Amino acid sequence: MLQRVFEIACAAVGLVLASPLLLVIAGLIRLDDSGPVLFTQLRVGAGRVPFRIYKFRTMRDGETTRVGRWLRPTGLDELPQLVNMLLGEMSLIGPRPLTPDDVERLGWSGSPHDVRFSVRPGVIGLAQLYAGRGKRLSWFLDVAYVRGRCAALDLGIVVATAAIAVLGKRRVRGWLRARRRRTAVRAPTPSVPSVSTHAALALWPAAHALSSASMNRRHHV
Repeated sequence: MLQRVFEIACAAVGLVLASPLLLVIAGLIRLDDSGPVLFTQLRVGAGRVPFRIYKFRTMRDGETTRVGRWLRPTGLDELPQLVNMLLGEMSLIGPRPLTPDDVERLGWSGSPHDVRFSVRPGVIGLAQLYAGRGKRLSWFLDVAYVRGRCAALDLGIVVATAAIAVLGKRRVRGWLRARRRRTAVRAPTPSVPSVSTHAALALWPAAHALSSASMNRRHHV
């Protein structure tokens, strides 16, 4: 109950604070090609209940738009998901929101995979930080978060996501992946990776990225 109240407050405050930016982005999308501002798509939520997700539209006729080339690397196209959060369809942090086709393609339709769908999907999350790294890693990261949510892990995810907004997805994800490879320990295949390990993996590169960005800004002043 407290988590839900907190998330409603975060979503409401976020929408108010971000409203000038939301209006600017919406105006740029309309000016760019006069198409719809929002992209909506069916996703699978908690308990496998479908819902419609909202994003800023970044594609047209299969190609990334000019505005989309700015929005996608920074993750700003995800801002309208605060509405999904306000409606109770998503949480601030959680597993990636998958489409029904994604669930079928990945083979996650059966009851052994229900644990992943026991919580609301997140606007941000651990698997989102390592996006595009394959089915097995995505599953491990999602389940690791569901089974071991803690303040340290949430903080790491928030800081890493903030770093992405400042520096772009490619650079921060590169640091995250490099750090994960350096700290990986070979052991008998676990069912779920160590949550504390992933907390460190999320937090350290993000803090390093933000620190580097701050130093670069000082050098250019």
